[in-house]
This record gives sequence, structure tokens and C-alpha cells, in this order.
Amino acid sequence: MSVRSANNFMKRTHHCNELRPAHIGQTVTLSGWVHSRRDLGGLIFIDIRDREGRTQTVFDPSDLTPELFAQAAALRSECVVSLTGKVRHRPEGTNNAKIPTGEIEVGVTALEVLNMADVLPFQIDDPEAAAKVAEDTRLQYRYLDLRRPEMARNLKVRSKVAIATRSYMDEQGFLEVETPTLFKSTPEGAREFLVPNRREAGTFYALPQSPQQFKQILMVAGVEKYFQLARCYRDEDLRADRQPEFTQVDIEMSFIDREDIYALIEGLIKRVWKTALNLDVPTPFKRISFEEALNRWGIDKPDTRFGMELVDFSEEFKGSKFGVFGKCIEGGGVVKAINARGLAGATQGQIETMTETAKGFGAKGLAYIKVENGEWKSPIVKFFSDAEKAALTAKLQIQEGDLILFAADQWLNACEILGKIRLYCAEVLKSQGKLTIDPHQFNFLWVVEFPLLGFDRENNRWYSSHHPFTAPVAEDIALLKTDPKKVRGQHYDIVVNGVELGGGSIRIHQPDVQKTIFEELLAIPPEETKLRFGYMLEAFRYGAPPHGGIALGFDRLIAILCGTPSIRDVIAFPKTAKGTCMMTDSPSQVSPKQLRDLYIEVKGKKPEVPAASTKS
Repeated sequence: MSVRSANNFMKRTHHCNELRPAHIGQTVTLSGWVHSRRDLGGLIFIDIRDREGRTQTVFDPSDLTPELFAQAAALRSECVVSLTGKVRHRPEGTNNAKIPTGEIEVGVTALEVLNMADVLPFQIDDPEAAAKVAEDTRLQYRYLDLRRPEMARNLKVRSKVAIATRSYMDEQGFLEVETPTLFKSTPEGAREFLVPNRREAGTFYALPQSPQQFKQILMVAGVEKYFQLARCYRDEDLRADRQPEFTQVDIEMSFIDREDIYALIEGLIKRVWKTALNLDVPTPFKRISFEEALNRWGIDKPDTRFGMELVDFSEEFKGSKFGVFGKCIEGGGVVKAINARGLAGATQGQIETMTETAKGFGAKGLAYIKVENGEWKSPIVKFFSDAEKAALTAKLQIQEGDLILFAADQWLNACEILGKIRLYCAEVLKSQGKLTIDPHQFNFLWVVEFPLLGFDRENNRWYSSHHPFTAPVAEDIALLKTDPKKVRGQHYDIVVNGVELGGGSIRIHQPDVQKTIFEELLAIPPEETKLRFGYMLEAFRYGAPPHGGIALGFDRLIAILCGTPSIRDVIAFPKTAKGTCMMTDSPSQVSPKQLRDLYIEVKGKKPEVPAASTKS
């Protein structure tokens, strides 16, 4: 078969999702890939596909030369072709309502084969079959995977949202400024990727975990309103919502307070959801404090689309005969419970999974009650007083078929134990058809009033709950030196359906306050503060305006819009969970000469490195 040079093919007149009954009678040329081929009653039907969609074409031997018909018969899936023919109605009863071009077909009169395709490693034209292909295989042949309409749609959504974001930010008076990708090492939070410097032995750049310090410097520089679709890098363990390199919508503003950030981001979300899903998102978003989020849902990024909220029973079980609860409260802890309605039939395996979750937080086990056949089935019930049982019944609205789960521990631990178990129970109930969540429901909210600092008991030191540039609430500044644990930060997270979409804060702009945070609270030695952040502190001495900002996880945002749990499905060329690119086989070894040029020698095995904190 002759294959014509791609530099001399019939130019297409329409894309493959364009033709409608209004085009009937017109002679058109389409170019694209063979999506599928069917031989029926002496006719050959070929669906031709480009990135916009597909069109059915018909090869009739009575209208074609034997040679051209033989060419059509030899085509297989994913061959690249151009064809010309006349648009006509499909025969009665053969319309395909699943595709926009389903009322017409093209009777082919000319065909050019631009490139043949080998037999494919997996099917592209069958969504169900493609979904069963191992992800490693899909990533190895990513160029084929991206041809699938589902994946092409994801890339299109990503592009449209990026354009909408830039348009909105431009309308709001922001400047898009690119910040360096080669930065200096400022080791806090996640591990960094280091880049050796050939020009000076023993020195390294670091790829930025975020443009945080540069965007604050831009505020000192008088830019006032900055944004960027920024590439960021973190050398951390990966999962469905993490990649070693990722994109964030990075924003910083001067002369503003938190209300300005809320209004800006709510407007951006409104624009993005309208662009991608044609949905009108109601604003303003609900706001809840960090403490309320933990008390009610056991997590600082709550999914509020379903109930099963945590209920506090510390007062009711004070002095309880059930020693585990009574002693916990006496020691300053709390007793909390949730009602997993309809889950009394949980299997032993499911109960063990929940118990292991509790043990993962240091608990000795998990107390629970199954309500079955009018009985409360649990070894702990015999220790409860009538008043305690009445309180449980009233506050949890207990009824037949319920599963009551308890956590007795210090406040944060108790909340987080039940928060994890709550989400697990929701997944079990959904799999059983007992909990239905509308996939088109988006519950946005702001989580605010985070503690500025946390305390690491193991290392006997304070650490930043967000990052060390977060400003304390103004009225709490006096507590920095007297009672740091009570200091609230001007930090805010935007959450939707249990996913943290982004976070930010009002920043410290006074050099003395920033120095206090670095040296007195975070215990960074003065010489190290100068080495790592000296240029920032010096810049602040020359007139730093009040400023604040936020960063939204762009990949995560697109995954939500596309309805996929993995950000790998919305990134053109993602890495695996091991940080490798299956298609290009990277990372890879380099030549000895390259290593010599960088003053690097590889010795021995990979050292064991403890996992770093990933809090940003």
C-alpha cells in the first residue's frame, strides 16, 4: 500500500465533530485517526476521529475503484488518514444519539493513508476495555492513552480552565510574573530536589517547593498584585493526589486583608466552574474555624455532603464506671462518638480495619456498639448507666441497624481517629447503596482560625502549622512570647467535598516579628536565619507593605472538575507512584563524564532517609 507524504495530503475542511444535517450535500475532507472499522454487507464503515470527536464514513465498492476499496479494507485502528466524500443522512433507524455527528455520515470518494499503525498494545475505542488496562501500561504508551476521548477531554478542560484563570486574574488587575525554577535550598517541609552547580564544586540549586519567598519579595518590589501558574517540586512519597512536579495557581496581593482573598478566590471559583461545567456556584462560601471542623468532622478538610458528625460526650461520661472513658476525661481527654447509620452489619474485617485506624493514632483499640434486633451489642454497654445510655440515644438518634463508634483520647487524637473512620464508613455505606452523594454537588467552604504553631513533643520545639511566614492574628501577637499555643494564625484553607483545594495566609511584613518567629519560636539559630532568609529580612527593612496570598492546587482542581480521583489523569505526562516516567524511562543514569563535570561521585547503596513532613 502506498503511503503519501504528510507534507502533501488533502487539507481538511471540517473537524470530526462538526458535521450536522445542515451540511448534507456538501463535499468535505476530514483528517484524523481510524477509531474503528466495521465490514457490513459489502460496505466498510470507518469512524474517523480527531481531538474534537468522530464521524462515521462509508466505503461503498460500487462508488470506488477496487484499489481504493482495498486500501480501506487494509486499514486498522489508529491509522492516520485523510478522506473526501459527500455528507448524507444516515439510513433510517441507524442514527447514533451518543455522538453529535450521529445523524449524518460521509460517503467516501477519495482516501489518502498518511501513516499506518501497528497493532495496538491496548484498545482505545472501547472505554470499558481501556479502563481495565494496567495504569503502568497506559503510562508507558501515554501517547496512545491521551488519544482516548476521556483523556483528551481532560486536557481540554485543563486548557480552558487555565485560560479562564488568566483572563479572570487579568480583569482583577494582576500581573503574571514568572519566578525562578532554580532556587536555593531552604529545607523545611518536604524534601527538595537538588541541582548540582557545575561552576562551583559542592554548591547546589534547589527546585522550588513553591514561589513563596519570591512572591513576597514581589510585594516589597511594589508589584501589588501577582499571580502565576507556577511549577513546583517536592521530593516526597507520592499518591493519587501528589506528583513530584505539579502546578499551582499562585497569588499574592498587597494592602489587603483576609476578606479580600476570600472575595477574589470565590470569584475565580465561580468563573472556573461556569467555564468547565456550566454550573453557577453560589457565593459567599461558608466559613468554619479549625476547631469547629475537627469537633464536627474530625478533619480540617471536611466533606460536608453527608452527616455522621462527631458528637462530644465528655460531660456525660465524666466519672463513668466504664474506666476507659472516665479516666480519659479525668486526664484532660475527651470522649466522642459517631453514628454510622445502617452499618450494624459491618463485617469483622471492616471492624478490624477501623480498629487498625484507631491504633495508628496510638489508641489501644476501638469501642463500638452494634444495634441489632432491638439490642445494643457490645461488651462495654454493661458499664453504662441509664443516664449515659439515654444521652447516647438522644444525641446520636440511635435506631435499629446503627453502628456507634467511640474515641476516647486527647482532643486532637480523638477527633482525627473518628474523622478517618467517618470517611471509611461513608465509603462502605456508598458501596452498599445506603449512602448516595450527588457527583454534581460541590460544597465549598473556608477553614479559618488555625493555630499558628504546633508543638513537637519528641524534639521539644515549636513548628509552623502552615509556614513560618504566616502572620499571627493581630490581637494574639502579645502571646507569642508568653503563651504560643494560644496564638491564632491568619491562615485559611479552601475546601470542597473533603479535598483541600488550596491554602494561604496573611504574611508577616514586619522584620522584627518575622525574626522572632524564626529565632525565638522556631529555634532557628541567628546565623542560619541569616543564611536562609537574610535577604528577605533585609528586603522587609526597606518598606514591606502588608500582604497576603494563596495557592490553589491546579492539578487537584482539574481532577475535581473532570470527576477523576487521580491527578495523573489530568496531567499529560505524569510520574508513577515511584516517581518514574514509564514512557521515557526516567530518571536514568548519566555518563561518568557528566558526573565528573558536576564534581559528583556515586558510592554504595541508597541511604535510608526518614520521611519528611509534607505540611506546606
